[in-house]
This record gives sequence, structure tokens and C-alpha cells, in this order.
Amino acid sequence: MPIALLALAIGAFGIGTTEFVIMGVLPEVAADFGVSIPTAGWLVSGYALGVVLGAPLLTVLGTRVSRKKMLMSLMGLFVVGNALSAFAPTFGLMLTGRVIASLAHGAFFGIGSVVAANLVAPHKKASAISLMFMGLTVANIVGVPLGTYVGQAAGWRVTFVLVAALGVVGLLGVARLIPETGRPESPDVRAEFAAFRNVQVWLALAMTVLGYGGVFAAITYITPMMTEVAGYSAGAVTWLLVLFGAGMFLGNLVGGRFADRALMPMLFTALGALSLTLLLFTATAHHKVLAALTLTLVGALGFATVPPLQKWVLDQASAAPTLASAANIGAFNLGNALAAWLGGVVISAGLGYTAPNWIGALLSGTALLLSILAASLDRRSRPAVTERAPEAPVAARP
Repeated sequence: MPIALLALAIGAFGIGTTEFVIMGVLPEVAADFGVSIPTAGWLVSGYALGVVLGAPLLTVLGTRVSRKKMLMSLMGLFVVGNALSAFAPTFGLMLTGRVIASLAHGAFFGIGSVVAANLVAPHKKASAISLMFMGLTVANIVGVPLGTYVGQAAGWRVTFVLVAALGVVGLLGVARLIPETGRPESPDVRAEFAAFRNVQVWLALAMTVLGYGGVFAAITYITPMMTEVAGYSAGAVTWLLVLFGAGMFLGNLVGGRFADRALMPMLFTALGALSLTLLLFTATAHHKVLAALTLTLVGALGFATVPPLQKWVLDQASAAPTLASAANIGAFNLGNALAAWLGGVVISAGLGYTAPNWIGALLSGTALLLSILAASLDRRSRPAVTERAPEAPVAARP
């Protein structure tokens, strides 16, 4: 694989750390600003909504500059947002910093997915995308647990200072390793928007919203769930996040490899198993060992869906993939925002910290049904082309 993928992975590492580390320090942030846990959950939902808005907006604005320069600009925006979060005197400014940082997220992964796919042969595209996303999964093994530990020991503000520094490293990595490719191949914004005429693109976006959203329903409130329900200490959350990150790492590799071989069967398996696992999490969260094992499975199965979902969108919008790719990254985070909000609703309703798990199971199960529909529509469209092919020589024989 090209070394340029390493630069994308470095940027993904920084972005993944800031996206997920907030879950580990959510109680500390809530206590510092004097807000409730569900209110502090808006730092998750706000970030996710910022990704949804920033992904298409910044992708469109960047259509007339080189992808390398756009990636560098996005990492600069990421650094500014995290620095503001680190020094925010009020909850409102903290939320503003999260949103500013999030604007870079969707466009970075969307443009980065296109860059990664173009660096390799067609039959290795899903694997290349998974290698870029590996930076995000490694962030959950190293960056997020370390950030959680630092936040609990030295204060959450120190955590976000370190996250901003990671953004600087990512910016330098992109500048040094990504080759200059000139302007995008298709700078015509109308051509990018034309991809959304395909119903399969919309189905893919819906699958992404609901499928990966199921993971965030559980993981957003993982700290109170593990401490208040499973009985872990606050310090143990760091190691639990390591397990979650290890599951994401393995799931990403498996999802990327098998998506290149059998994309939709891989997606069916991952979504179905994820839905069942989240449903079981409602019960296993009451037992320390089972809770840890289930959390690892949620990470593995949840991230096994990412490469196939991203590749499915690129396949369906192959003529103009950049905006559709970024929109799918936004869809991941729209699902995150929806799931985090729904999780806060059921917790506020007094249903307990395990209630978000069955919300996640419902979301992932619905995504499975949509993936079956998408595969069915895809199969119906193919015979219409293959059956007409032999008609010409048959008619020409007389």
C-alpha cells in the first residue's frame, strides 16, 4: 500500500481521538460546567451535527482547489476548534469549539476516501479505505484511552490541548506525504450533485445513519453505564475504551478485507450481529466481564460496517464520488447525533443507563432491512442489462 495512506491515517487518528474522547471525560466536563449528563451529551450531538453540515459544505467549497491543499486546510480548522474547546470558559463556547472542529471531520474523511481509493488498484479500494480509517480505530486504542486518563488525572482541558497538538501532527503529515494531484478531476459541482439522483445513494446514506448510529446510542453514555451499572471504577473506563478500540481495529480490517470480496454479505452479517449484540448489551451490562466482552464486540461489529458502507456509496456514485463520499461521512455523524439524542431522551425518561442499548439495536436492525432492500434493487437492475446483450447477434443472423 502507498505510504501516502499513512498521512491519511495520521489525520484520522487526530480526528478519531477528538470525536470519541469526549465520552471518556463527559462526567468531568458536565461537573465543571454545572450541567447534567444528558445536557453534556450535546457535545457529542453538536459535534456530529457539525460533521453533517460541514461535510457537503466544505467539500463543495473545495472543489476548485487540490485535494492536498483542502486536506491541509481542514486539519488547520480542526486545530483551531480543539484549541477553543480546551480554553472555553463556558459550556456554550465549548460546544462552539466542538462544532468548529467537527466541520473538518466529514470533508476530511470524504475527500480522504477518494484519495485513498485512487491510490490503489480497483480491487483494493475497500482495503485502502479501511487503512485510512485504521487511524481512527488506533485512536480508540491509544488516543482515546490516554486522553481519558489525562482528563481524569489532570483535567479535561489538558486532554483537548493534546488533541489540538495531534491535529498539528496530522497537518504536517498531509503536507509531507500526500502527493500533489492538482485540481479534482470533476470540479463541476452540478456533476457532484447529480450522483444524488440515484436512489441507491440515498439508501446507502440511510443505512449509514441507522447502522453506525446504533453504535453511538450505546457508546455515548458508556462511562455512566460502566460505572453505575456494571460497577467499574472511573479509572477502569480507560481500559474499557482500549477494548472498544481494539474491537474497532479488528472490525475495520475484517470489514475492509471481506467487503472487497463480498460487499453486501459482509454488510448483512455485520449489521445483523450488531443489532443482536446491542440488544444483549442491555442484560450483559450488569456483569463486569460480560459487559467488557460485549463492548468489544460492539466496537468490532460497528466498525466492520464502515468500509463496506463507504465503498457502496463510492460504487453507486462512481461518476462523481467526492460529494457523495463526504455526505456519507456526514451520514455516519447524523446517526451519531440521532443516537446520542435518543439515548439522552430514554435516560432522562428514567429508563436507566442501559436503555440506549435497545435504541441502538432498533437502529441497526432497521439498517439491516434497508441493506437487504438495496441489494434486492441492485440485483433487479443487473439482469435488465445482461439479458439484452445476446439479443443483437440473434437478431442479426438473418
